[in-house]
Amino acid sequence: MKRVVGILLVMMAVLPAAGLISVAALMATAARSCAVGSLSVARIPDSLEAQTRDGTRVVLGRHQLTHAATIITVAEQTSGVGRPGALIAIMAALTESGLRMLANPSAYPQSAGYPNDGSGSDHDSLGMFQMRPSTEWGTVTELMDPAYQVRAFFGGPSGPNEGRPRGLLDIPGWQALDPGEAAQMVEVSAYPDRYENYRPVAEAILVALTARSPASAHGGAAIVPETSRLVFPLPMGRYTDTSSYGWRTDPFTGARAFHEGSDLAAAMGTPILAIADGVVAFAGLRGGYGGLIILEHTVNGQRVASFYAHMYESRVHVDAGDTVTAGELIGDVGSAGRSTGPHLHLEIHPGGAGQPTVNAIDWLSQRGAEGIDETDAATAVCEPLEAS
Repeated sequence: MKRVVGILLVMMAVLPAAGLISVAALMATAARSCAVGSLSVARIPDSLEAQTRDGTRVVLGRHQLTHAATIITVAEQTSGVGRPGALIAIMAALTESGLRMLANPSAYPQSAGYPNDGSGSDHDSLGMFQMRPSTEWGTVTELMDPAYQVRAFFGGPSGPNEGRPRGLLDIPGWQALDPGEAAQMVEVSAYPDRYENYRPVAEAILVALTARSPASAHGGAAIVPETSRLVFPLPMGRYTDTSSYGWRTDPFTGARAFHEGSDLAAAMGTPILAIADGVVAFAGLRGGYGGLIILEHTVNGQRVASFYAHMYESRVHVDAGDTVTAGELIGDVGSAGRSTGPHLHLEIHPGGAGQPTVNAIDWLSQRGAEGIDETDAATAVCEPLEAS
């Protein structure tokens, strides 16, 4: 998309004024054609299967995905929310209600008279986000409206509650928080750690509902051709593996936490390369990731997603919907988001963006990725290529 826009700008500079309307129309068409990964809902599949962070299988039906589409649509219409805010809201709704509009007949008998997906019994909570009339989130009638609940969750100047209770946009610096932390600051749950567990499922929902690539017969996943080769994402000799995959002490909180990726320290501006042929599912800012690129690949017949994080927004060189080849420059190393210094945070998700991560260095080593440091390759436990 960035390349298309560059060409069009040159055309605008050299064409007479009479041609500007046509060029403007062409730019609009180009923007629409490259809208994969935007917040515009492309289609709602009949079902979607994903896994939580702890490995629990989640199967969502069309009603639940329709509620997710409502969240995405309101996010698109609400200034300042964007894809990061939509992710947080979906995580919260999955955790609180399983993405269902729940009535609460024991507290409010009239709530059962509104369209709903079942009944809940948590105090006087209602709907997707389990909002309570007694804490002034809204009336029963308002809270049984999915779109109202989403607007209340986002809050801000266009929200219905004027910051009381506060929505996401009423929290200073929410963009710098981990999505689970931000969800907790809105929901104020007695179980604050639950939200992060649903993050992979929310990621999968966003990709599935906003992707515009051709779909396969298996769950609506975009068709991505088999990759021709695998490549290490940083030039050999220009990085240091500083924080391996697995349990570690979080550098920000000091608590023991699971690290989903491999941190590869490198000089600011070091080129980041696509590990395989694929399609850009997301490119932009996302919470603690900072500048994030998500690529979808097919490796040995299996869908694989790769995440590249902590770039500055100006150093992201691809757009959602772009096709990339293995070894292609997609960004430059930065230190945006939750980062203590310039590095690439690399995640590998066999099965796709909604599936659990594996050790990225080991995964690339086991498959003979080009350009991998021999020291890193020696530490990996080799497996047959087919054992993915």
